[in-house]
Amino acid sequence: MSDVKSARPLSPHISIYRFRPTMAMSIVHRITGGALYVGTLFLVWWLVAAAGGPDSFAAASGFFGSFLGKLILFGYSWALIHHMLGGIRHFVWDMGHADSRETSTKLAVATLIGSVALTVLLWLGILIFG
Repeated sequence: MSDVKSARPLSPHISIYRFRPTMAMSIVHRITGGALYVGTLFLVWWLVAAAGGPDSFAAASGFFGSFLGKLILFGYSWALIHHMLGGIRHFVWDMGHADSRETSTKLAVATLIGSVALTVLLWLGILIFG
């Protein structure tokens, strides 16, 4: 190996970027998109079990009634709401609005707070009225 430094420019790497809420929400938006695939498989299982008869539906309902099942449903509903709000945020940007640094940061934080608040409200409604 040579000790001579290359004249080629160095590629930017993560250490030169300042971590911002918009970066975090972009990452979380991609993760929730992937999680929705897995959650939809659970939804398909539930629908197939409903069509399969009382025994298979009872097994699926028993799973979704368990602590783990409810945790999965809670996570799926949060991912769905968060991904929807992130999509709305991107739609607003695509329309040419709220694209300044300050406004986009506020929207990113609002996406996170809004998704958590809406998920908690949804589940409170389910627990109280369901």
